[in-house]
Amino acid sequence: MYNGRTDLVEHVSHFNQRMVVHSRNEVLMCKVFPSSLGPVVMRWFDGLREDSISSFKELTKAFGAHFVTCSKIPRPLDSLLSMAIWEGETLKTYSDRYWEMFNEIDGDFDDVVIRTFKVGLPAEHDLRKYLTRKPIRSMRRLMDRIDEYKQVEEDQQ
Repeated sequence: MYNGRTDLVEHVSHFNQRMVVHSRNEVLMCKVFPSSLGPVVMRWFDGLREDSISSFKELTKAFGAHFVTCSKIPRPLDSLLSMAIWEGETLKTYSDRYWEMFNEIDGDFDDVVIRTFKVGLPAEHDLRKYLTRKPIRSMRRLMDRIDEYKQVEEDQQ
């Protein structure tokens, strides 16, 4: 249910996923869409002028225009550049913060992401030394390597 406070793009995307088998049926899409709206948003929907919407695309455009302040704006890539492990912070906590920030960025920047993660580690950190000696080219490999070092870190505590 969309309550008027969460990301509207995400809501429409989830609605489209649920309705994928009916996506070519514009009338049905428009009729079912209100069932995904909470009370506050239903007041907006009920206030639409009759015959003012002629397609699902128009409905989602009007929805987006009205609730534009609820759109979640992706973070810029440079948000990752300021990420660094804090003194006394575990690799697990740092990587959790890093991946949370990474997930809020649009685009395919794997090479930059891999480098900024490494640079965020202190020069004396074993994982940074490893990543410097043996550069990694894929996110999957980076995540696997982080998991290995997190396990070592946890075993030492």
